[in-house]
Amino acid sequence: MRALLLAAGLGTRLRPITDRIPKCLVPINGKPLLEYWLDLLIESGIERILVNLHYLPDAVTSFIAGSRWRNRIETVYERELLGTGGTILENRTFFQGEPFLVAHADNLTRFDVKAFMRRHAERPQRIAITMLTFDTDAPHTCGIVDEDSNGVVIGFYEKVPNPPGTHANGAVYIFEQEVIDYMKSIGSRTVDLSTQVIPNYLGRILTFHNRDYHRDIGAPESLRKAEAEFRLR
Repeated sequence: MRALLLAAGLGTRLRPITDRIPKCLVPINGKPLLEYWLDLLIESGIERILVNLHYLPDAVTSFIAGSRWRNRIETVYERELLGTGGTILENRTFFQGEPFLVAHADNLTRFDVKAFMRRHAERPQRIAITMLTFDTDAPHTCGIVDEDSNGVVIGFYEKVPNPPGTHANGAVYIFEQEVIDYMKSIGSRTVDLSTQVIPNYLGRILTFHNRDYHRDIGAPESLRKAEAEFRLR
């Protein structure tokens, strides 16, 4: 399986740290966030990774050039940000017509990638997406999912006040190729997964709950929590 790491964001909530370093390279206990992702995915059997670039792209390409995984990584520069789904659509040939993994590289996470892929492979009929979920301590800042007894998403609440639960979208997915066909039907180069794709697939998304570790490090307080928590694991 191939993977796309979304790493093009501006990281505005992390300023002034991100005035000089892209968010995906922010260090957590001395190790860049992107390195955690590359180690996790490639050591778990992901064959090849595409990383999208926009903000401070030279810093990211320089980091990748020095990575032990450099021969298994490709990059693509976006002059204009295309949105989480738009990047998938623009680079659809990279996935070679097969199911593929997509992850927001601005989260610090640890989970069983092989079990995640197995969950998707053994999915019920009609399921087109498998979504990683986690328990959040700030549900109003996340996309909260409502699931049936089989772990199929039947409701989705993106950053709303007082959402019904704490099971949140971890922004790590496995997609079937049909999802790309749907994104193409939207008729725009810019596509957002949370607002334009996920709502269309309610009843066709299977969850995989991460009970190990997951945190968005997009704000200074979250970064501080991640550094303290991850050191203990």
